[in-house]
Amino acid sequence: MIGIRAHDVGKMPVRDLAREIARRGFRCTHLALHKAITDYDFSLGKLNPGMAREIREAFYKENVYISVLGCYINPVHPDEKIRREQLERFKEHIRFARDFGCSIVATETGSLNADFSYTPENSSPKAFEMIVNSVAELVEEAEKFGVIVCIEGVTTHTVSSPKIMKKVLDEIKSNNLQVLFDPVNLLDANNIDNQREMISEAFELFGDRILVIHAKDLIIENNVKRTVPVGKGLLDFQFLFKHIKARKPGIDILIEDLKPEAMEYSRSFIERLLEE
Repeated sequence: MIGIRAHDVGKMPVRDLAREIARRGFRCTHLALHKAITDYDFSLGKLNPGMAREIREAFYKENVYISVLGCYINPVHPDEKIRREQLERFKEHIRFARDFGCSIVATETGSLNADFSYTPENSSPKAFEMIVNSVAELVEEAEKFGVIVCIEGVTTHTVSSPKIMKKVLDEIKSNNLQVLFDPVNLLDANNIDNQREMISEAFELFGDRILVIHAKDLIIENNVKRTVPVGKGLLDFQFLFKHIKARKPGIDILIEDLKPEAMEYSRSFIERLLEE
């Protein structure tokens, strides 16, 4: 099923948001509550089953379902107090995910820099220990509520490659930990020419653990990566979808980083790939 990251459509009241996502032809969404919805207070301690059901029903009315609850935190934030607050916010999402009609809560894996920027320390043993400890804590909570934690690798974050993702999965050893795979997030100027090898490696190492796909595209300008709409850049979508159709038929594909004017083209592009 093809969907979109909700806050790419805009930030607005939930009924308007659900209506707009459906109007643009998408059937599911990656919903980061505080980034997309204006008519609820999502500060820590405010989530509850009634609120979650109201939001769920607004989407169901438009035949859109919530594939993923996005709870973007920095699980290795250098300030222990802030890190603790963010982990608690993620665990709150876990506790009420089922009331949203959703079984997945997802995050990226963060940086030892508070602003998520790159530091070489993200590849250090200290960073690996921190991300494993934080994710293990979230997974322990998820196991209690029958919910899945999905983590997403990024070249500049603590989980920066398929090999490191596999190490985290092996370290935690829980089926309540799975992967949100965004190939563009794991590509940059250093490995763009080897993108097929990276994609193949990811599916070889943890293809069975991939539950959701993020779709966007990239170009490299002056050795710097810039995201562009799907089909407008360098990503080998034919090769990617060969793996997706062989290993994960029917998986939710959530398009992200889109401007409104590119949404119809991007959705149609993905639809054609799925039909080929």
